[in-house]
Amino acid sequence: MFEQTFKNIDDILYKDAGADSELDYIEQTSWVLFLRYLDELEREKADEEALKGKDYQFILDEEYRWPNWAMPKTADGKLDHHKAMTGPDLVKFVDLKLFPYLAGFKQKADNPKTIEYKIGEIFSELKNKIKSGYNLREIIEMTDELPFGSSKDKHELSHLYETKLKNMGNAGRNGGQYYTPRPLIRAMIEVTQPVIGERIYDAACGSAGFLCEAHGYLFNKMDKTTNNLKILQENTLYGKEKKNLAYIIGVMNMILHGIEAPNIIHTNTLSENIRDIQEKDRFDVILANPPFGGNERKEVQQNFDIKTSETASLFLQHFIKSLKAGGRAAIVIKNTFLSNADNASISLRKHLLESCDVHTILDLPVGTFTGVGQKTIVLFFQKGTPTKKIWYYQLEIERSLGKNNPINDNDLNDFLLKQKGKEVSLNSWFVDFEHINKKSYDLSVSNPNKQIEVINISPNELISDINRIDADSKNLISNEFFRSTIDSLLSHNSNGWEKTVLSKCCDFYNGKAHEKVIDDDGDFIVVNSKFISTEGEVFKKTREQLFPLYVGDIVMVMSDVPNGKALAKCFIIDEDDLYTLNQRICAIRTNKFDKRFLYYQLNRHKHLLAFNNGENQTNLRKEDILNTPLVIPPIHIQKEIVEKLDNIFDIINQAIQNQQRILDTLAQMKFSVINNTFAD
Repeated sequence: MFEQTFKNIDDILYKDAGADSELDYIEQTSWVLFLRYLDELEREKADEEALKGKDYQFILDEEYRWPNWAMPKTADGKLDHHKAMTGPDLVKFVDLKLFPYLAGFKQKADNPKTIEYKIGEIFSELKNKIKSGYNLREIIEMTDELPFGSSKDKHELSHLYETKLKNMGNAGRNGGQYYTPRPLIRAMIEVTQPVIGERIYDAACGSAGFLCEAHGYLFNKMDKTTNNLKILQENTLYGKEKKNLAYIIGVMNMILHGIEAPNIIHTNTLSENIRDIQEKDRFDVILANPPFGGNERKEVQQNFDIKTSETASLFLQHFIKSLKAGGRAAIVIKNTFLSNADNASISLRKHLLESCDVHTILDLPVGTFTGVGQKTIVLFFQKGTPTKKIWYYQLEIERSLGKNNPINDNDLNDFLLKQKGKEVSLNSWFVDFEHINKKSYDLSVSNPNKQIEVINISPNELISDINRIDADSKNLISNEFFRSTIDSLLSHNSNGWEKTVLSKCCDFYNGKAHEKVIDDDGDFIVVNSKFISTEGEVFKKTREQLFPLYVGDIVMVMSDVPNGKALAKCFIIDEDDLYTLNQRICAIRTNKFDKRFLYYQLNRHKHLLAFNNGENQTNLRKEDILNTPLVIPPIHIQKEIVEKLDNIFDIINQAIQNQQRILDTLAQMKFSVINNTFAD
């Protein structure tokens, strides 16, 4: 029932002009779901008080309770159509009365830990994006039918909410801030082994996946005494989150997992001076996947002993300072942290190794985080004693990981088994602190056992590996899902779609020269050709934001060398107040399209590539871009096409990864043939 209801709600949001992406779908579903849950919670508490012969003091005034504004019913329990608002009246009430009333609780509440404060904080940051009051009426009625009463119902609902979060994590480059794969989280918790009575913390909690999984782990392990349940509910799980939407989703996710008033604070963790952290502010266990690739301003960097603009490095300093003596941590971070040669990275690795026992480093394969090409690792450490020996484990998964083939619990079983005894194997080994270079403190993953394996493995074994990988690729592109998705994509009837050119449906902006304001310690990322062509991996910074960009802007490369691969390549801006537009890059803004649909249409558009003559540098003019032909299907069709393209590209990317594995195996075969030819 829950699954079908969520799907039906998504179908309605597909068709609504105000919701553009999976992020919008879950945001809008969340506020309706939250108010439905709040009504159920209030009724349960009122029933409990009635059994004691007492009256219950409702949180919400009568006009703003779910049974009055959302679902007024007749005596026989059916919707009272005479009292129920719909259409423009419903949207007007929600936007002008309900949301301002709920936002006011933030000022009224005297304690940030109360449910009243959470209500105020959530609705201070939220905006109703459902434009049609008729669509909103349908969504409300569907949500009202969801059962919240039993623990089984709540478990199923929380499970399906997690599925929505997973889908949202697949919805673009910045989805990782909302979703860390749950099998990885469970493995990190299994290694750190928290117990009831300890305080657990995530300073960049996103959708609160670590805190929810830690709640489940502790609940299953502990004695279910009244005292333990109270401790778990009120004094165990703590989080902080900067982003509005992530905070809202995190609170909702914890509520659905049984935490009535989650201890999540809406704040920028990095704005806090780590020198002010006292013993009372410290935690026993820290679990986190802080944002990487972000950049912090100089005034934020002043809060840290080791100054760097790299967000993840600042978070790591915060984590070390926030751990109690003997406290344990498991932190996801880019693998480049292990080897970056800048002074700040070297100083931070030195500080980590000298103040904590970094006992385990888990090296994760590409594809662990959907849509993130960067390799990642997990650092496991305990504060209080310096590192003497690090156990490395290189996670190897035979299949290619992707949206439709994610990492699972079985993939991590071998790691968990070997980690308990720090077993040495072909994919696990030790590095003594004595052997670490004391100038660079380089901790790069370099498996010494792999070299032995390459020498000893026979050419026939490698041929078998190649055949197996090749068969996996063929299965990927020949399976029914892949074929049927392509067929359905190509079968769309476009006769009724509006045909136009870019100038008639989009606004065009040219960037500005930034050469004179480039600054490695700057606050803003310069969106230039290299940034776009590397999907944001390579960038320069500046101290001046000469042309601000906003979430949903599509930027495009206007100049490239003959037959270059960057010409007309596009990128979707994923964060406000972070980027600035360089010259010979244009920005396109519109409200006529689903942003990813327009991205797919414009990216390397054949109309624009036709200006490349193969001999001279191509410089697209404004007029060339404005005359780009476009089609505008209905918004729900745009979203269907985007979903299908995402699925197709995910499978293609898995097949590309397989081909790279074949090339790597062929390279190994050269050495294998030589070594086996001249073997003793």
